[in-house]
Amino acid sequence: MIEGEVLKIGIISDTHITKHGDNINKIIDKYFKDVDMIIHVGDFNSMDVINNIKKKKKFMGVFGNNDSSTVKQYLKEKDIINIEGYKIGMFHGHGDKKTSIERAYDEFKDSKVDIIIFGHSHQPIIKTKNKILMINPGSPSRKLKERWYSYIVLELDKKKIEAKIVFFN
Repeated sequence: MIEGEVLKIGIISDTHITKHGDNINKIIDKYFKDVDMIIHVGDFNSMDVINNIKKKKKFMGVFGNNDSSTVKQYLKEKDIINIEGYKIGMFHGHGDKKTSIERAYDEFKDSKVDIIIFGHSHQPIIKTKNKILMINPGSPSRKLKERWYSYIVLELDKKKIEAKIVFFN
């Protein structure tokens, strides 16, 4: 990446695509044409979704509680990545006690991360918790109780972080 250039990341979760894994291509082609990478934080439901994302964009991700054993063998349950000098924790957010945001926070609270990306609830959110940026993209394909489908665009450079939720029908 060129100095001063902004890295643009598309963030999704909870796609739950069990058949027709190439359906993810419609989402990528429509909403993520100009992103540098896609981060997906679980509940793909199929390796086809991962393979289709990887054909189009740089990919990083973790598995969720509804993912197949193949996906779980391929990805970690949680991970910490470094992008543009930011330490980013990724975790789906599933578990038995607390809310998904509390579970995600608890996974990384002692890891000195700058950002935590999680999913599971299908409810988009951008907020800070004890100086950590907490990001949940909702779902671009299975909204459950939400009115709209959603994803997040995260822009990073050395000087600033910009995150925005995008809603669509």
